[in-house]
Amino acid sequence: MERDDRGGGGLFFRGLQNRSHEKTKLRTRKSTLYLSPQRNTGRCGDLLGENIYLVLFIIALRICNCFLVQTSFVPDEYWQSLEVAHHMVFNYGYLTWEWTERLRGYTYPLIFASIYKILHLLGKDSVHLLIWIPRLAQALLSAIADLRLYSLMKQLENQQVAQWVLCSWFTWYCCTRTLTNTMETVLTIIALFYYPLEGSKSMNSVKYSSLVALAFIIRPTAVIPWIPLLFRHFWQEQRKLDLILHQFLPVGFVTLSLSLIIDRIFFGQWTLVQYNFLKFNVLQDLGSFYGSHPWHWYFSQGFPAVLGTHLPFFIHGCFLAPKRYRIFLVTVLWTLLVYSMLSHKEFRFIYPVLPFCMVFCGYSLNNLKIWKKPALSFLFLSNMLLALYTGLVHQRGTLDVMTNIQELSYNNTSVSSASVLMMMPCHSTPYYSHVHYPLPMRFLQCPPDLTGKTDYLVEADMFYLNPLKWLYMEFQNDSSLPTHLIIFSVLEEEISPFLISNNYERTAVFFHTHFPESRTGSHIYVYERKLKGKLNQR
Repeated sequence: MERDDRGGGGLFFRGLQNRSHEKTKLRTRKSTLYLSPQRNTGRCGDLLGENIYLVLFIIALRICNCFLVQTSFVPDEYWQSLEVAHHMVFNYGYLTWEWTERLRGYTYPLIFASIYKILHLLGKDSVHLLIWIPRLAQALLSAIADLRLYSLMKQLENQQVAQWVLCSWFTWYCCTRTLTNTMETVLTIIALFYYPLEGSKSMNSVKYSSLVALAFIIRPTAVIPWIPLLFRHFWQEQRKLDLILHQFLPVGFVTLSLSLIIDRIFFGQWTLVQYNFLKFNVLQDLGSFYGSHPWHWYFSQGFPAVLGTHLPFFIHGCFLAPKRYRIFLVTVLWTLLVYSMLSHKEFRFIYPVLPFCMVFCGYSLNNLKIWKKPALSFLFLSNMLLALYTGLVHQRGTLDVMTNIQELSYNNTSVSSASVLMMMPCHSTPYYSHVHYPLPMRFLQCPPDLTGKTDYLVEADMFYLNPLKWLYMEFQNDSSLPTHLIIFSVLEEEISPFLISNNYERTAVFFHTHFPESRTGSHIYVYERKLKGKLNQR
């Protein structure tokens, strides 16, 4: 009726004419001849699942995303990926205790090590390329995941629902970072594209199980959200034995063998890092050494913060979505419950379930009528402000200060005598992957106690108990003093006697955050030791 009203000129005859015309169009659309060009077009864009314009737009969006995230999130995005890759290729860099205890595998760092090796062979291994090329590679992988999620929702619902599942501030904040959680999320989304869902036209058990297995190899906890999905597939599968013997077992054997071989090459011995990882973090729950939260933290703080202003739309979508999406809701709740049982909790741990949540948000937005435009405006503005603030402002000092160290390495004529001590919470900054020069550097250590001592204190804790006393005891000889000290602003007043007595002068200040904490200040200060009788070189 809407077409008749728009096309009519008020005359009955013209109304009949319009109805006749619409019927003809419908008959033409059903013809095989009319549909064949559409099929051909689909095949041309089949490489990434969609037409070329959408592909280019998503890729361009994630590239912009990459360069508009200039802040730090968690140490693992450098210390468990880029730093390890730098050590693999250039034979210097710092391997944290997880690598000496063989809790981490080399499969994920190998991706960036390959990039580093290519840049090195081409003679293009500048520090800026070593920092940004891996980020761009991760951005492209995230773009592929975006396209897969969009294509899946277009198959299951329609283009209107699909277009709202990609817009999240936390995705913007995380999807270009070199974190195992990011790669886990990317593989989860692509695997979901091939998962056997009602209405999906792309289901493929071998492909999705291979991606799930790869995610498990990279980060063993990736299997947690997939437990209900795998159980559902097994329950609904008629040929259960065939599914296990001819698909799951071969896929698992190949991927696990690949992981064992890679780790055998770099560790020098056979190691099942996935078992070590799960034993430490899940069975023994020793991750609580790095902080613990109450059991309800994910429900009361973590999950609402990750969803942000999408939370009411997620709740609304849960009531509206068809029954076939219940498995997604079960997956989200199951994952939150499992992670709630562990003492150590972080926002990034639940990042892989965010795409499941966005399905319900998209369904909610598509079903809004009167309030749709205000809701979209609210979501766009709130998510944009969160994304830009967290990506460009909050916690950027720890990256900006590395630029100062790079300049020290490449511009200082006396670089051979330069040295740096970072008196900050351990792993606050990146390391050699962001300097790319064997400059003597040191940071406060914080490996956990694996022997069970009750009075165990890491170097960082001993330092913060009495920073001034620690400094005087550590540097009793002037010759051992580092040329540069890097501290948070909250520490300056407490150690000022040491700075003055040893001729340290503040040479650089970097903004870090508007929300300083006990050991983390609003700014980062760089102090340089000025020797008596020596001209200042700036």
